Amino acid sequence: MSKILIKNCIIVPMEKSINDPGPLYYEGDIAIEGNLIKSVGDKVEQDFKPDTVINGSNFVALPGFVNAHTHAAMTIFRSYADDLPLMTWLQDKIWPAEDKLTKEDVYWGSKLCVLEMLLSGTTTFADMYSFMPEVAMVVEETGIRACLSRGLIGTGPGGEQGLLEGEELVKNWHGKADGRITTMFGPHAPYTCPPEYLEKVMDLAKKYQVGIHIHVAETLGEFNDIQKQYGRTPVGHLNLLGLFEYPVLAAHCVHLTDGDIDILKEKGVAVAHNPESNMKLASGIAPVVQMLNKGITVALGTDGASSNNNLDMLEEMRSAALMHKAAGDPTVIYSYQALEMATKNGAKALGLGDKIGVLKPGMVADIILVDFDKPHLYPRHDILAHLVYAAQSSDIDTVIVDGKIVVQSGKPLTIDVKETCEEIQKVANKIVGSSGSR
Repeated sequence: MSKILIKNCIIVPMEKSINDPGPLYYEGDIAIEGNLIKSVGDKVEQDFKPDTVINGSNFVALPGFVNAHTHAAMTIFRSYADDLPLMTWLQDKIWPAEDKLTKEDVYWGSKLCVLEMLLSGTTTFADMYSFMPEVAMVVEETGIRACLSRGLIGTGPGGEQGLLEGEELVKNWHGKADGRITTMFGPHAPYTCPPEYLEKVMDLAKKYQVGIHIHVAETLGEFNDIQKQYGRTPVGHLNLLGLFEYPVLAAHCVHLTDGDIDILKEKGVAVAHNPESNMKLASGIAPVVQMLNKGITVALGTDGASSNNNLDMLEEMRSAALMHKAAGDPTVIYSYQALEMATKNGAKALGLGDKIGVLKPGMVADIILVDFDKPHLYPRHDILAHLVYAAQSSDIDTVIVDGKIVVQSGKPLTIDVKETCEEIQKVANKIVGSSGSR
């Protein structure tokens, strides 16, 4: 059983609430035995003989980031169809291009995504797409953690086949890769999945005892169309169907009424907030402050790289904090709250809150080290503020997932960078042409 000791680092364990007594960060050591954290802060026992010792001086240790909503293989379409409204972007550009994808394309698109995420400190992601066994293979090979769902659209000819593939994903991959892979069912949205289709999804979720990952109330157009069609808001519609009786990860939740927020709280729905994608596609600003004040678990996601256009959770934290302050109150979404959204809230949203998201003995060792010996991180008045408002993805030095080092000194250990970049360019040239023209 391997043992790792991180010595003399600044530790941001994320275990406390902002209102709890005591410091939110402190100096100390972290001991890892196998895939679990053995101790945090305290000097290690004399009989602990590490195989690897990391000098943590000038490093800040915190839980790995959890990207609670993305579409990994959409790195293929990064900067392909920019500056368009959501439905134009989807219907005229993205969906036609996606129809050309093969499982090999999705493999390389997902590998590029994982490479980018690991280098920027993301240790877990929630993905919804097609050809998900290939995504699972990437997860298994690269050492990252993931919650995977086969994207399902019930209004098209492939709806029933999608259900079969979603069921196969859950049967074949849930709990695999040494437990790093979990699964959900992934109905795309209420406007692409009619009630009778969602009933089938719920039956499968009940059968396999897994959650549901779905886009909800992303645009005003969706909000109005669902209300016109069913006489209820998207949240009210899904609630009446019984979807929220299952563990649900609801992406976006931009257009909500006060009653919708009450439903989300009552039913324990977790929300994946995607501020940069929502801004870029002009989808609107989600009522995150109200949701947090109600006690709803709000996590952070990047969405796909085609609508962001990167997978950088440090940027996502910063955008989340600044976006909501811009409404007129600089005291909302303070730095620690943004960090909670990117770490322990994400873990809870994916049903992994008992394993990851905080640094304490007995938790799984998903840990990142941020190099604070950088000009833009001096002077060190507030470590938490620096992480949210000043740190950059290039500051990520070390990434540990499941007790294994997968990034060291800013270099990935499980992915060939040159090969991945060359292969993804070939895929992009094949799908949309070398110019990537609109």
